[in-house]
Amino acid sequence: MRRKLFAAVLAIAAATGLTAACSSSDPNVLKVGTEGTYAPFSFQGPDGNLTGYDVEVVQAVAGKLGKRVEFVQTPWDAIFAGLESKRFDLVANQVTVSPEREQKYSLSQPYTTSDGVIVTRADNSGIAALGDLNGKTCAQSSTSNWSKVASGVGCKVEAVEGFVQAVQLLKDGRVDATVNDTLAVGAYTKQNGQGSVKVAGKTGETSRQAFAARKDSGSLTTDVNGALDALRADGTLARISDKYFGTDVSK
Repeated sequence: MRRKLFAAVLAIAAATGLTAACSSSDPNVLKVGTEGTYAPFSFQGPDGNLTGYDVEVVQAVAGKLGKRVEFVQTPWDAIFAGLESKRFDLVANQVTVSPEREQKYSLSQPYTTSDGVIVTRADNSGIAALGDLNGKTCAQSSTSNWSKVASGVGCKVEAVEGFVQAVQLLKDGRVDATVNDTLAVGAYTKQNGQGSVKVAGKTGETSRQAFAARKDSGSLTTDVNGALDALRADGTLARISDKYFGTDVSK
């Protein structure tokens, strides 16, 4: 309850400009909003520092631009409010490309491509496809693309902060399923084992993830795209991807 309250307060603060942090006026600094709790994309390493696929990719992008990164850790449900209130310049947190987001934000070219999966308790044999979620309850981050996928097929959404909390509700029997990215699910089960949960089926959707900037961010997105092109050409994106996933998901 306290974590949900903290996220709500932070969202209000970000939306109303009450927080001290803001987009950098230093041309050598790129301020980046990220969760820091979404392995393997953005999380705390053993040394306490931020690490992960998205973290390393945006650091490589900044390197190509001759900038250093300053991360601003923000809960997912407050991250776009933080971007809009200029707490940071860019969101690096597996932002799924959608028509609504393309209309509202300036999105980079995709740097991740993945599929969606449905996760249930291991003893649940009644869910194998999206249609089976109709009338069920799914634990989802309320502003995520996967929340829209779940609610779109009639699943009641129980709002959570992230995937770890969703799995916990699932294990506790408080929800029937959660829908998420196959890469995030794979990383979780690799670290924790499948145990009492399983991948019950696929959503049938392929998603593309990009960096998000404000529409008024000038040439930032163009510069980021140029850096991504260079990182793809010199093999850096493939190397970072292989480190976290054992395959190239940046294509």
